Amino acid sequence: MTEKAEAERHERTAALLWGPPRVPSRGPRPKLSQGRIVDTAVALADAEGIDAVSMQRVASELGYTKMSLYRYVSRRDDLLALMTDTAHGPAPEIGGPELGWRECLRAWGMALWPVLREHPWLLRTAVGVRVMGPNELAWTETALRALSGSGLGGAERLDAIALVAGHVRGIAQQNPPHESGPEHGRDEDAGEDGDEGNLEEAILRAMAPILTQHGERYPETAAAFSSGEGRDFALEFGLECILDGLERRIGRDAG
Repeated sequence: MTEKAEAERHERTAALLWGPPRVPSRGPRPKLSQGRIVDTAVALADAEGIDAVSMQRVASELGYTKMSLYRYVSRRDDLLALMTDTAHGPAPEIGGPELGWRECLRAWGMALWPVLREHPWLLRTAVGVRVMGPNELAWTETALRALSGSGLGGAERLDAIALVAGHVRGIAQQNPPHESGPEHGRDEDAGEDGDEGNLEEAILRAMAPILTQHGERYPETAAAFSSGEGRDFALEFGLECILDGLERRIGRDAG
């Protein structure tokens, strides 16, 4: 894609995300709306995965023709952009300056976790060079505000947010809430709320026969799993390690 074409694509996306919703200029007041289209697409992606979302499928779910959707959303890429911003929802309330940057940034990271669990397809759509919408940008603003008194520069604060978000995304990718798609049944490890059980325990159950048979070749792996005592704190552990590193960096710069 040429620079001109990319700039035009970004301009179109920005107008869609930041401008007023599209409405037909003629005819009676429609029953269909941009918001209804996006909500239907989000629900479809949550249930069956992002690959199930097409203009034709969304139109069928709504009981309209595909051409009807084009009056509000002109292409699938635009729909994905709207879905991504809608799924993020409003930025979290993570407290004021009295809590300190560390507590606020920890709360921000933990608030991102349930969003990715509810909408795991965001791991595919909220990536790359793209225009962010009001909701997603508000998440960034909230995290930057949390670090405003830390002494880090603007670029460093952005990098710190990328570290925290990247860790949360990584854990979410390793521990998806379910296998999307009608061909997959309910996970046997899922609880009543639809969440899986402990990830480490699930991996150990899958690998137990292998580790029993080949434990002598992989003694450290076998010992690590056997001593876990059911703990599965990778999300919190990783966050604390990142925050420890940031705290040390901030202290070094201040010194």
